[in-house]
Amino acid sequence: MSSPSHPPSDRCVDHHEIRLRVNGRDICARVEDRLGLADFLREDLGLTGTHLGCEHGVCGACTVWIDGHSARACLTLAAQADGCEIRTVESLASPDGTLHPLQQAFRDHHGLQCGYCTPGILMSLAELLRDVPDPDESAIREVLSGHLCRCTGYQNIVAAARAAVDRLRGAQ
Repeated sequence: MSSPSHPPSDRCVDHHEIRLRVNGRDICARVEDRLGLADFLREDLGLTGTHLGCEHGVCGACTVWIDGHSARACLTLAAQADGCEIRTVESLASPDGTLHPLQQAFRDHHGLQCGYCTPGILMSLAELLRDVPDPDESAIREVLSGHLCRCTGYQNIVAAARAAVDRLRGAQ
């Protein structure tokens, strides 16, 4: 008795054409319907700042902005981002390489250790600072409660966020 013939696996996968804007750049791509946004950003676009940690939406390492709001890229399919504007951590620094005040504050106040969680934390804090120009420590800690960091103990992250608030206020 012969074994049943199976079609190649790529024939069983549906694809979707997507158009989106990533860090100010228009993108048109054909993606597998099941491809995660984080994988698309990292593998297809080379934007490796978006990290995959838990892949369950718990750790926050994959946080990006979708249409101006923080979202977990590990829980979002690339096809769901069709028509959206995506910003990753790579978009925070200026094109000339000048760090965003939040990135500079993390550097100055040792707000990172291994750095794995940092991109997601930066994106969430940047959203907070955009929406709330002078957040108090409890607001900062509330945002950080959606992120897991095994290295820093969070105190330096809070100090860096407060320093970024002061820098941004001084720049205005």
